[in-house]
Amino acid sequence: MKKRIRVGVLFGGRSGEHEVSLISAASVIQALDRKKYEVVPIGITREGRWFLGSVSHRPLAEVFKKGKPVIPSVDPSGPKFFARNARPEAKRLPNIDVIFPVLHGTFGEDGTVQGLFELAGVPYVGAGVLGSAAGMDKDLMKHLFRDAGLPVVDWVVVLRGEWEHSPARVRRLIESKLGYPLFIKPANLGSSVGISKVHNRSELAPALNLAASYDRKIVVEKGLDAREIECSVLGNDRPEASVPGEVVPVNEFYDYEAKYVMEGSELVIPAKLSRAETRRVRQLALEAFRAVDCAGMARVDFLLDRTSGNLFVNEVNTIPGFTPISMYPKMWEASGLPYPALLDRLIELALERHREKQRTRYDYSR
Repeated sequence: MKKRIRVGVLFGGRSGEHEVSLISAASVIQALDRKKYEVVPIGITREGRWFLGSVSHRPLAEVFKKGKPVIPSVDPSGPKFFARNARPEAKRLPNIDVIFPVLHGTFGEDGTVQGLFELAGVPYVGAGVLGSAAGMDKDLMKHLFRDAGLPVVDWVVVLRGEWEHSPARVRRLIESKLGYPLFIKPANLGSSVGISKVHNRSELAPALNLAASYDRKIVVEKGLDAREIECSVLGNDRPEASVPGEVVPVNEFYDYEAKYVMEGSELVIPAKLSRAETRRVRQLALEAFRAVDCAGMARVDFLLDRTSGNLFVNEVNTIPGFTPISMYPKMWEASGLPYPALLDRLIELALERHREKQRTRYDYSR
């Protein structure tokens, strides 16, 4: 009988998207085929403590209460976890064949935990250190898109310290460069946490203060009357794009409440686009994926200007939502790849990429 692959599903974390991560991870754990995989839930608390749990822990937050407290190892030749507060040689824990990170936001989607996996020499699903960091920083991401010739909405960056020390100058900069309306968001966060739409000057300061509470770098974008189009990408060096979808939010834009709290937002898959628009979305999604050196998976978000008809690449999400209502798996399902098969493919891609990395030389000899 073929040995099952031991998959560590990593969730939680020190992020404003902690709760969303738990919902996504629960969906992934439930859908993984137990005939193929031995699933090990791995939870990270808001304070950064790690716990190994069991699939019997429901709700998943029980892992933080009843799981084994552990310390991750960076030794590529040894166990990946040791029991906390015990001698390592006495408390070695079962190894992990591949990590499936479902960590949205900071300390999970930004390259930090990916660096840990690289040091430990363990395969993992999704983008590497560079792709994760570039995909998380909305300012750096836009620079890479623009340098690759992709269309992006005009934006400026404000540092928290600049706003706190020179609010009048920051306001003049924003108004002269962009005008109103605006979107203001933390540069390094997702799930629409900390994002505001600003219609006029009276709304500017509260929006900047909110974004600044989540990040030292704030992205201010020109506001458009636009349709929100999304496309899923899957693969490593030869990625593929799904059929596009469209989000029709119940609120003025697809904010956190519209995504996870309120009912009424509509997900249209496939999006109602012309053939030419569909081809354009899928092609730009692949180009955006490559521009930030993604791997495994990404959801690429677009803005389709209702007035001009111009299409803009908005951002790439290297660890997209995997909740039952999330667009990434839904778009692949509409493309003919159901959820369990999608998870199989992502794990295959993680192992494939790890094998490819092992071909690289790290010493010099003639």
